[in-house]
Formats: sequence, C-alpha cells, structure tokens
Amino acid sequence: MKSEKSLNTVDKTATPTLGKETLIPHSVYAKKLRPLLPSEAFKPDSSKLVILFINMAILLLGWGIADCLDQWPIYLLWLYLPLALIMGNSIVTMGFFAHDFMHGSVNKKSRMTYHIISFLGFAMMFMPSTQWKYVHNIVHHSQTNYLEDPDRNYLYHQPNSWGKWIHNFFAPAIDNPSWLLIVGLPASWLFHQFCHLSSSLLFNNKIVDYVPAAFTVSQKDRLKIALELFAVLCLHFSILFYLEFHALKIVLGYLLPLAIGHTVAMFYIYTNHLICRMTSVNDPLINSLSIRVPKIVDLLHFNFSYHTEHHIFPSLNSDYYPLVQELIQIHYPGRMNLLDAGEAWQLLMKTPRHYKDEVTLTDYLGETSVNCPLDNSAVTPLP
Repeated sequence: MKSEKSLNTVDKTATPTLGKETLIPHSVYAKKLRPLLPSEAFKPDSSKLVILFINMAILLLGWGIADCLDQWPIYLLWLYLPLALIMGNSIVTMGFFAHDFMHGSVNKKSRMTYHIISFLGFAMMFMPSTQWKYVHNIVHHSQTNYLEDPDRNYLYHQPNSWGKWIHNFFAPAIDNPSWLLIVGLPASWLFHQFCHLSSSLLFNNKIVDYVPAAFTVSQKDRLKIALELFAVLCLHFSILFYLEFHALKIVLGYLLPLAIGHTVAMFYIYTNHLICRMTSVNDPLINSLSIRVPKIVDLLHFNFSYHTEHHIFPSLNSDYYPLVQELIQIHYPGRMNLLDAGEAWQLLMKTPRHYKDEVTLTDYLGETSVNCPLDNSAVTPLP
C-alpha cells in the first residue's frame, strides 16, 4: 500500500506543473470561457423531453413486436435484428438524456418531474437516479480521475479484491483478447452498477475495497436508492412477464437491446478518462478525453462525445458543446485531449488498466508499465 499512501499524501498546496504552465482547475476554464458563450447556452431546453418519449415509444413498439416472435418462421427472425439495434440505441439515448436532465440542462427540476423523468431515463440502465446523483454529479465531477473518483482505473496497489479482478478481466486492455469484449462490454455496466449499489446499500462506508473508490450517502438517500432500485427491478420484471418469460422473446427483444445499449454506454465511459493521467487538481483538459464520432451519432447521443467540454460546463445545453470545443482550441491550443473514437479505443487496447502512479499504467501483476498515452510529455509527475 506504499504507493497508494504516497498518492493520498500528495501536497495539494504545491503547484503541479505542466511544462511552463500549471494544471488548471476547471473553474478557471469556466470563468474564462463562459462570457464567450451565448446566454441561451445556459438555459434549460425542455424541447428535448420529446426525444425521451420518442425513444420510450420505440422500446414499447419493439417489445410489442417481440411478443409475436414465437409466431415467426425461424428463417425470418433475423429481420428483428435491426429493430433490436434501434432499441439498444434508444436505451443508451434515454440514459444520456437522463444524464443531461439531472445536470439541469433540460428543464427546471421540480421534485415530481425530477423523480419521474430521471427514473424513466435511467431505468433500462438499472440506475437509481439518487445513486447517479452521488456517483456522477457529486463525486465524479468534483474528484475527476483522482483518488476519490469511483469511475477511475483501479490502483495497482489497491487490494486484489474480486471487484478489481473482474474489472481486469472485462476491461479493454493490452492483456485482454478482443473477443472477450463481446461479453465484457455489456457485462461491465451491470458489474459497475452491482459494485457501487452494493457498496452504498450494504456497507455505506469508504473502506469498501472492491470498488475503485467508495463513497457514502446519507441514510435518507440510502433508503431512496433502495426504493428506486426496487422500482427499476419491478419494471424489468414486468417486461419479462409481458414477454411471457419466453426464451426467444427475451433473448431478441430484451437481452439483445440491453447488451447493445450497455455496450455503447461503456464504450463512451471507458474512453472518457481511463487512458488519461490522474490529476490532484481537477483539470478536465488533462484528465478527460473528448472523441470524434460521426455527426449522426452526436445528434442521437446529445453530443456525449464532447466529454471534456461537459466537465467544464456540466449544466450547459449539449447543443453548444461544439462551440465550447472551438473556444478551447482558440484559448488553450494543443492542450485538450481530442481523438477519433477508433484511435481512442486502440489506445485502450494497447495499454494496461491499472494506475501504478499518477502518470503510469500497469497490469494486474505489475509486469508491464507504460506512460499514460495522453500524458503530455511536458507534464512532470505530481510530487
């Protein structure tokens, strides 16, 4: 645990260096760039609620058709696959919508609409909205890619718990075969959910060792998480009940869309931060990555590929993230991490998945160590 201790005892009053520049807190970027953005960018856009309901309708249509699959000739079942793909996209799109909604970029959050809309958006991701509030809005955004971030890589010197082992087995990495990701990607989201939900509901303390970083929730919100999880599970059971627990209907109409949706979500999540260095100062241009995807994908996914921009302005209308990127490139040229999606994925597959220190990745056994591929060569390790 020596290295982990050294990470915890970093002198945060010291000034980390980035060549001639210092690591810059996200608030500094926000203060610099906010006056350059139109006021409309910071106003909630309630018109995006329509997109949620469109994708809900797609899922209902898909399940309605799936209920008749037992009447289809076997040689025609492949015709359902395009619909399953569309349903999978609807699942991840609804999740991204709920993500933006809970950051306040869709509409003003009255108590009733907050719970109903967030539940509808996250239900197919098995995510209680109160859990998301903690793991993403509160903890991840304030401690991005550092010790307390639940979404970071595991540290090499953390205990070799079952959670760390399963993550190592499923995550894209140099020592994992590509074919394993067929199972690993869709399973990773459910595994992530199980780990953090069990940590919150069963233990609720920061010494849980099978998650990258444990966090605590209030007792009131702990009860909310349990009730929301129960409601989510009831919804999924009702879908299975509607499909009559028929194997063919469940595989094509339920499991396949879920696998597609969860896979797409994990593709984004893995590329968001895991090939970036750790930073004790929350500098999103250094500890986060934006990727380039086809424009139609950005349109469908609320510009979720603009992840660095989101970390600077979490509640910004996502339509304006391309403008934020343009401003970053003007005012901080060459500083942000920006790659084509395919290139980012290749870097994940060519690097190990544990942090040896703030700028070094290593494998589960500590036998292979490489510098974080997006670590600017001018950046010196934190003291």
